[in-house]
Amino acid sequence: MVRILIIFAVLLSASLAVVAQKAEPKRISFERGKASATVTGTLSNDQEMDFVFGAKAGQTVKLKVTSQPKGNLFDFRIAGDGFELETDYDSYSEYSFTAPATGDYLVFVRKRSTESVRRAKFFLRLEIN
Repeated sequence: MVRILIIFAVLLSASLAVVAQKAEPKRISFERGKASATVTGTLSNDQEMDFVFGAKAGQTVKLKVTSQPKGNLFDFRIAGDGFELETDYDSYSEYSFTAPATGDYLVFVRKRSTESVRRAKFFLRLEIN
C-alpha cells in the first residue's frame, strides 16, 4: 500500500510539473537586410500564442494581424520584458508605437471567440524602423 502511494505521489508531481510549464515565446527575427517579418499560427477560440522580438529605444514598431478565413478573428496585446509597456486585448488588428526602451517585447496573439469560425490561421506582420 505504501509503495502504491509513493508511486502515485511521484506520478502526480511529475504531471503537475508538465502542466505548470508554459512554452517559451517564439522569437521573431528578420532576414538579413530586412526590416519586417511575418509569422503564422493556427488557434482555436480563446487560445493564445506568444512571440518575442527585440527593438531599440526610439524605433517605430508596427504590428498587424490578419486571418484566414478573412474577418476580425484575432487580436493581440504587447508587453515590455522588464520595463513599462503593456496594452490590453482591445480590438487591435493593427498597432504602431515608438519603442520606449531597448530590449525584448512580448506579443500575445489571441483567437477571438466566435460561433461561426472556431479555428483559424493568423498572420502576424512585424515591421521595425
